[in-house]
Amino acid sequence: MIVNCSDPPNSNYSVGSSSSKSIIETVNGSHHFTIRGYSLAKGMGPSKYISSDTFSIGGHEWAIYFYPDGKNPEDLSMYVSVFIALASDATDVRALFELTLLDQSGKGKHKVHSHFDRALESGPYTLKYKGSMWGYKRFFRRPALETSDFLKDDCLSMHCSVGVVRNRVEGPKLNSVPIPPSDMGQNLKYLLDAELGCDIVFQVGGESFRAHKLILAARSPVFRAQFFGLVGDPNNDKVELEDVEPSVFKALLEFVYSDNLPNFHETVLSTSTSFEIMMQHLLAAADRFGLDRLKQLCEAKLCEGVSADTVATTLSLAEQHHCQQLKTICLKFAATNLGVVMQSEGFRHLEQSCPSLLSELLETVASVDEKSNIGSRKKRSGSSIFGLDLAADGGVAESVNPNSRRLRRQV
Repeated sequence: MIVNCSDPPNSNYSVGSSSSKSIIETVNGSHHFTIRGYSLAKGMGPSKYISSDTFSIGGHEWAIYFYPDGKNPEDLSMYVSVFIALASDATDVRALFELTLLDQSGKGKHKVHSHFDRALESGPYTLKYKGSMWGYKRFFRRPALETSDFLKDDCLSMHCSVGVVRNRVEGPKLNSVPIPPSDMGQNLKYLLDAELGCDIVFQVGGESFRAHKLILAARSPVFRAQFFGLVGDPNNDKVELEDVEPSVFKALLEFVYSDNLPNFHETVLSTSTSFEIMMQHLLAAADRFGLDRLKQLCEAKLCEGVSADTVATTLSLAEQHHCQQLKTICLKFAATNLGVVMQSEGFRHLEQSCPSLLSELLETVASVDEKSNIGSRKKRSGSSIFGLDLAADGGVAESVNPNSRRLRRQV
């Protein structure tokens, strides 16, 4: 809209004209949430939920809440409930949502509830305050879920998308430098994306990445020594890196600038590399450049995704990079599933690269067998599958089962 305050409508001369544009749009993002050990979650009771990690979309924090026994006590645990919750302090956040329960048979028959692909007669959903949720109390009948292709190897996988509605006003552009959106004010990632003021170029496997020495030096002691240390060269504007994949280094840079663990799922979908292998490489890179927080986040993700195919290589990685928590979990898993693990390619690599770990693995096998024999003598039933709860402080997590027996799970 153009408003001329001083001239008649038919005048050809305009003084003090101005223009602006109001754009109502959505800031979109997504999160992938996997629940391993679904059967261990049953019996928590109605209104008790399992939460995903919080994730940031549109300047707000979000979380997925999964209720294995349903949210409503009156449903008598016949349904599972799924919700997306606003996890940060805010009021009247308007957003679109999509919840997808993934079909793990490969047929692509996912269960999808979405705002994005239907008419919005009453507009986007409004979350009034922190803790407000959107979702379904009767998301799926539990008996049907437990015999469906959505549950495989005692594992559920779901995906959520959030589109936060915002009003963006555009005025005259003073130059060609992109203006960062307001929701990026708490991190520096827009500087990386815009390559604004970059003073260093990394050559990684035939690809180039531009960055800022000061930001890298502030986050990494390795970069600090390289650029500003006693033997560093502050005038160097190009660095060639070997033994790191471009996709891994790109993820490392994203963490340095945003302090968030990168979302590898899009990369995994476009390549043949598994999520666990990508996370292994990122952990190694984090250790190489002294990014302790990124290393801890990668370790926690790998703890959640231990499998017979990857446990041997993950165990070798944990030993090499001094990840004690990950090493302990890998040893326990390998000891419990030794026959299958010994058939994997990673186990042969483990024998060659870390033969000292084999003796520790045998000790763990003996310990597991001893505990199993003690349990048999006490006439206590058990399962070969064990659940892992990662406490926030890396210590011992406790839960109470339906029979009021307190379980202690060492991680």
